Amino acid sequence: MTMRLQKISLALIASVLALNALGQTPKGEVKPGVFVHTPASMQSVISGAQVALPAALTQAGVFLGPLKDAPSVSPNKVPVVVFMHGSSGLGLKAIGDWQRWLAGMGIASIAPDSFGLQNRMTYNSPIDKPTYEKVHALRASEIGLTLQALRQLAWADPAKLVLAGTSEGAVPVARHTGKEFMGRILFAWGCEDNYFVESHQTAIPDDQPVLNVISSTDPYFSPSNSWIGNPNAVGHCGAAFKANKKASIVLIPGAPHTVLMFPQAKGPVEGFLKDLFKL
Repeated sequence: MTMRLQKISLALIASVLALNALGQTPKGEVKPGVFVHTPASMQSVISGAQVALPAALTQAGVFLGPLKDAPSVSPNKVPVVVFMHGSSGLGLKAIGDWQRWLAGMGIASIAPDSFGLQNRMTYNSPIDKPTYEKVHALRASEIGLTLQALRQLAWADPAKLVLAGTSEGAVPVARHTGKEFMGRILFAWGCEDNYFVESHQTAIPDDQPVLNVISSTDPYFSPSNSWIGNPNAVGHCGAAFKANKKASIVLIPGAPHTVLMFPQAKGPVEGFLKDLFKL
């Protein structure tokens, strides 16, 4: 009997230790750097922006590369998606794959390069909210820079623009107050108060079409994250969009943080964009 009790006690202790380990908040890290664009970096953000141009523009297949290397194109105007990358930058293969996929539908895209800012601050979550907010302000400024650049690009149809972003890049998409875009797409962001923001500050009008796509077990912004910082978090933008009859939310069970190229994400995105752009 004593041995059995000892085994039960050891099992309980192991379970408690495992639960404590799961609940521990990891130690984040900040690599010091700057948070505000300079005149030089403003140019680099756009010249180094990753652009995908449909074959109908290039007459030689889809072009994917920096805007500064884009080929001469036909005078036609096409719809454009402005895409805000996450904290890892444009090196994520899924971003290029996604932009190529859009180009295959006849949609151009431009993803400004936030790391055009030399010595840009970087981090591993979680860190303090004031520092996050400095990053969000930096990213918000890049939307304005991209809009200025689009006015100079003959192939961009100013009446057919959509703003999209993932993770860190989705926060400024949700907060943007301008009326330049027909609709928005938020990947891997839940529009909720949590460790990542002082407050979510979602500013999308209730009459603007919006699509929110996120994993139901997103490691950062779903209740699966033990240090999300909000005991009432549900892990999607439902509360923020409760009055918006043009909003759609897609939860992908068990998916990772990056969902851009998941089949369960591509179908809703394709339908959303084709409907908006009348393709």
